[in-house]
Amino acid sequence: MSSDVLTTLAAEIKNSRINDERLWASLMELAKIGATPKGGCCRLTLTDLDRQGRDLVIRWAKAAGLSVTVDKIGNVFMRREGRNPSLPPIVSGSHIDTQPTGGKFDGNYGVLAALEVVRTLNDLHIETEAPVEVVFWTNEEGSRFVPVMMGSGVFAGVFALDNIYAATDSEGKTVGEELKNIGYLGTQTPGDHPIGAYFEAHIEQGPILEEEEKIIGVVQGVLGIRWYDCIVTGQESHAGPTPMHLRQDAMQVAARVMQEVVAIARRSEHGRGTVGMVQVYPNSRNVVPGEVKFSIDMRNISDDEVAKMDGALREYINTVSQETGMTITLEEVSHYPAAPFHPDCQAAISRAADQLGYPSRPIVSGAGHDAVYMSYLAPTGMIFIPCKDGISHNEIEYASPEHVTAGANVLLKVMMEYAKVVVSEE
Repeated sequence: MSSDVLTTLAAEIKNSRINDERLWASLMELAKIGATPKGGCCRLTLTDLDRQGRDLVIRWAKAAGLSVTVDKIGNVFMRREGRNPSLPPIVSGSHIDTQPTGGKFDGNYGVLAALEVVRTLNDLHIETEAPVEVVFWTNEEGSRFVPVMMGSGVFAGVFALDNIYAATDSEGKTVGEELKNIGYLGTQTPGDHPIGAYFEAHIEQGPILEEEEKIIGVVQGVLGIRWYDCIVTGQESHAGPTPMHLRQDAMQVAARVMQEVVAIARRSEHGRGTVGMVQVYPNSRNVVPGEVKFSIDMRNISDDEVAKMDGALREYINTVSQETGMTITLEEVSHYPAAPFHPDCQAAISRAADQLGYPSRPIVSGAGHDAVYMSYLAPTGMIFIPCKDGISHNEIEYASPEHVTAGANVLLKVMMEYAKVVVSEE
């Protein structure tokens, strides 16, 4: 191959872009399966609609020349071979199950952006040294079965397969039974599938990128989470005869703790503090509350930062309890460690955005994604694009065609870098 031809080929690779119309059409076609009246999508995991969605994506994958492997939890891997098949594949994807009143983009975008990367490599006759794979994971949403991020969690060894098979929905149907019913109980043992690196494109599900007019979010990691149940015990009494200075009003003390949860979060750049559920006893208009039970959700960028928030909360509760004489109990009911993404993956995403002229910023994810569990196994990165008004898990969820295209172009550049494009001189 002459130097002129090599130069031309290198330029084509550098200037390569995905087919924006094809990607958008694929998103809209998949969204028809389980379409809702308000323009969203309801395609709960392991239902017949889920089967139809899976079948459609696999049909597209096979049309693009990909081989397909399904593991025992129903995770689906679609492979484009590399020049060196012994290398671990560079993998990208997400999920195609939705919330009951979900949108067209959450999860689906990550899968179809990855598929569009492969289609573009085919269109441009680009060969890669390592294989490239598109994946969709089973039951990321956790709407029908818990836990969330089920397929990737089993793959990463976080959940035992037999325990997950026994998980039931509200009708008593099990994961194992439903995998069989839709024809996606595969044969490969989860985790026996190598991964060289993993990338996931996703809508932000928050308002930051849109607010700051950034197109690409370079995700630093997923916030660590601690959930608590807090109970303040006072003494119920009549709202009329009981003077204010003699009350043991559990609600007023609970309100102080609730405000401190928010204050603690605000002291940290990436802190989040939420009280989302409150139960008041006896919950009567003219009775001073004797007990208040409420939830606390605290999040931050690292486990150390979450631990600092935990310490500050406990110190405050102890002070208030001593000051008021009321009993305040705090029970941690769940803990999800922070998942930092690989710095090299972040750097590659940032470089790609710069090369393509897309304004970007570092960002954190407050929501969980399959990339969390993949980060336990391989270098992992996430690409965020804006969604309108930061709305997600909602039928009106929307991402513009321009932003959908931009995220997929960044993914294309990153996947080509990690899979190592082959420029042959033959």
